[in-house]
Amino acid sequence: MIVGKIVGSVVATRKNEKLVGSKFLIVEPLERMDRQQDRLVAIDNVGAGIGEIVLVAQGSAARIGCNLADSPIDAAIVGIVDDAIGLE
Repeated sequence: MIVGKIVGSVVATRKNEKLVGSKFLIVEPLERMDRQQDRLVAIDNVGAGIGEIVLVAQGSAARIGCNLADSPIDAAIVGIVDDAIGLE
């Protein structure tokens, strides 16, 4: 799991049928979490917005966390951070 900041959104009118109705956001991992990680697109499962700090699950944990085990999801926002000491 990584911690990142929402920096944008993605609109896709044509997508896999299992992703219809899903919101996609661009997440920039916080520098202290992973210096090699670039921005990523994650499905929003919690109603996050631009500028918020979020928890992102990746891989099979992302699909399971969204109850979409058979969907083509690689990253999912699974929490909004209220407070974190030492991250920024």
